[in-house]
Amino acid sequence: MPTAIDDDLPARVSLAAAWESVDVRAAADFWCTVEDRRTGLLPRRDAPLFFTALGRLLVGGDVPANRAALLRVLGHAYRHFDLLPHATTIGDALLATVARHAQPVWTSQLTVVAERALCRATQAIRRAAALAGDGRAWWHVEVIGHDRPSPDIAILTVRPLRRLPLQPGHAVPVCTPRLPGHWRWLSPANAPRPDGTVELHVRAVPAGTVSHRLVHRVRPGELLWLGPPVDTGLSLDPARTDDLLLVAGGTGLAPLRALVEQVAAAPDGRRVTLVVGARTFTDLYDAIALDKLQCAHDWLTIVPALSDDPCAEPDEQGDALTIALDHHRPGQDIYVCGPPAMVAAARARLLALGIPNARVHMPQSFGRRASGPCGP
Repeated sequence: MPTAIDDDLPARVSLAAAWESVDVRAAADFWCTVEDRRTGLLPRRDAPLFFTALGRLLVGGDVPANRAALLRVLGHAYRHFDLLPHATTIGDALLATVARHAQPVWTSQLTVVAERALCRATQAIRRAAALAGDGRAWWHVEVIGHDRPSPDIAILTVRPLRRLPLQPGHAVPVCTPRLPGHWRWLSPANAPRPDGTVELHVRAVPAGTVSHRLVHRVRPGELLWLGPPVDTGLSLDPARTDDLLLVAGGTGLAPLRALVEQVAAAPDGRRVTLVVGARTFTDLYDAIALDKLQCAHDWLTIVPALSDDPCAEPDEQGDALTIALDHHRPGQDIYVCGPPAMVAAARARLLALGIPNARVHMPQSFGRRASGPCGP
């Protein structure tokens, strides 16, 4: 039985409902409230992003990966705008704004619940800010391409208004104005380009509110926001030139294709084998781009791994890791990215085969730290 009001599930549900009743236009009121209490803390143009992210963290309920994305953004925002000394002022302004705009559902009980939730949120932000580096908290990007290679996958090309400090193997928090305050991780599929554009691969999952909108609703000309990039554990070591065995499942292909493009930009004599897992040949959603890469580089071998396609060649039938192991050679560094179950099984299987842990690279878990990493 709960012993404190902030541990009471109905009260927390009521707090979430109160927040959902607040229109995003309340961000202007929030900014005015902050200005009245401390002039110049937060640029007006950034108030909507800040307000929706902080409010979302306040009500909670996110899975660890989504909470980590929120904290990555907010930790950088508090550090970039030097807000930590004024956290109490900002928190009080947030609660005052929500209380005004959530009438008549706001109650004295919710005030107590919200104050305690805000205390926990502020502590989490302080920890995230301590891990955050210098630099911007978010970048505005324009969607300039939206392709649908399959019913549940979209390939988005976005153009930042300011260049992102992005490297292959990184992941970035992503938010759409269609669902403000909800940040999710995506791993870009390209190495840095001269025009600064970024390619994002998104699969719409059944419970994925953000992914559903990115796949089915977003169109060219719309704006998105990207948060600070983070190394997911998939980056190449610049001091090494070992051959690579890359194993991709689903949209886990994105960061591994970025690694291929990185090698292509500065060939160093290494050979790269990329094994791409899918159910059937028609599920290989990025086949055209992969074919262009393979035709352009003789050091690159791309192998499909088709788990449920009776028409596939015998050496292409099976799960991605099994097919990849047929192409494993001593001295290769192995990178694996895909669904969580695939990654977990791959680590155990590779280590059981005696492959050194130092040669196995996989995305770090989102929920382990506020500044990390790669996900769907």
